[in-house]
Amino acid sequence: MIKSLLGSVCHRPLTVACHCSIRFTTTGGFTILAVLDLTGASSTDFNAYWSEGDASAGIASRIKPYQAVSSLQYLRNGSIIMDFQLAAITAVLLLYGVFFAVGALAGRGRSGDFDELLLANRTLTLPIGVLTMVATWVGGGFLNGTAEAVFDPNRGLLWAQAPWGYALSLVLGGLFFAGRMRRAGYRTLLDPFEHSYGTRVTVLLYIPALLGEIFWSAAILVALGTTFGIILNFDPTVSILISSVVVVGYTMIGGLRSVAYTDALQFLLILGGLGAAVPYVLDQVGGLAGLVREYTSSFGPAARPWPVIALGGGSGDGSRWIWSWIDSALLLIFGGIPWQVYFQRVLACKNEKIAVHLSIVAGFGCLVAAVPAVLLGASGAVADWSTIPAGAPESPALVLPHVLRYLTPPVVAVIGLATIGAAVMSSVDSSILSASSQFCWNVYRPLAQAASPVCLNRVFRLGILGAGLAATLLALKVQSVYSLWFLCSDLVYVCLL
Repeated sequence: MIKSLLGSVCHRPLTVACHCSIRFTTTGGFTILAVLDLTGASSTDFNAYWSEGDASAGIASRIKPYQAVSSLQYLRNGSIIMDFQLAAITAVLLLYGVFFAVGALAGRGRSGDFDELLLANRTLTLPIGVLTMVATWVGGGFLNGTAEAVFDPNRGLLWAQAPWGYALSLVLGGLFFAGRMRRAGYRTLLDPFEHSYGTRVTVLLYIPALLGEIFWSAAILVALGTTFGIILNFDPTVSILISSVVVVGYTMIGGLRSVAYTDALQFLLILGGLGAAVPYVLDQVGGLAGLVREYTSSFGPAARPWPVIALGGGSGDGSRWIWSWIDSALLLIFGGIPWQVYFQRVLACKNEKIAVHLSIVAGFGCLVAAVPAVLLGASGAVADWSTIPAGAPESPALVLPHVLRYLTPPVVAVIGLATIGAAVMSSVDSSILSASSQFCWNVYRPLAQAASPVCLNRVFRLGILGAGLAATLLALKVQSVYSLWFLCSDLVYVCLL
């Protein structure tokens, strides 16, 4: 019936705009209403492309030349479930409202004390500490960057080093640095430098630390912008600006305590959101066994998480690039240690024992959180995108939102979008808090000398605003999430370690 309807419309080439509404049922039981642009189509062109058969068995590929020009409505049993774009935007805005409320309530009545803003009065418990630590590392850059590397045919799983590299950095930080820093009662990462070398050296060291935090935050905001653009066809600039306003708002209100409690909620949403998407995506690529088989066949040695070097002069993966691989791994492992976002949580723990345990448990948490991103990125690499109207992702950086949008049901896609939004906020809030903390305590306080607590609080909040603004502006200019991710680690690795 659809063929007859469209064929009658396209009895001759159309030289004026012509939009035609159709309704068809997908294999998932959803009925989709779409508006197709038939301008310039003819019955000959259309009939040559159309193949007979049940609409539910491949309608998406058969209407590929006639892309939808309006948002889709999804129905089941004849009842409209949602307009996808409207539902997704509404869900994300509601979620942002919840995050802001949680952050504001957590910091309510406590914002007058500078130590409260900076370190939550050193009252961080192990459960909240682990959740906020993992959520800080598992941001939009972590998720999108991991999926990007796994999907990219020039890199593959072999070069997706950041998840396990940063996980090892947390474990090593806990074993060798967390206990000592907490025992000494420091307030920031730069305190040992200030005590040993004075204010001038500390101010110089703050510059790479600040740039690292801003690059990190910008990379994460880029991940959010691409997600909104792919899943919702929503202006990335607007999505980045809205997210920045919300994050800066609740971070300014309550400092570390607000960030910690929102992080805990955001990490639970990250696990739930991506966990819900994985079964649907795996079903599209033949299950886990089919994914492993196809990915290994397509990527060869790059499908392994580490290179295999032949011993005794035999053939193997070992070659000159192995040194580049090792260098990148060391950069991520050791470049992930000297970060204020890490030590801020370590120094906020109740005691030295919790600080050590927090770091080690959070390292394993990062590995667990990376699994869904790896599976979704690999699935995107082996999926048959020729059956999807939108086709394959335009670039590896877009694979995660692309997979969520086109390989999962609409409700799951909305949850996935909310997950990316939560991941972005959980990292951006920590980064801008970190940049402001070091500026206020290690730069402004020594230079201003007898600064009052009220003045410190004011400068602290202005620092959050300034760092958020800088990261937002940079996010509007960058292209690759993974490149910024490496750049921020490189700065800290070379200058601060």
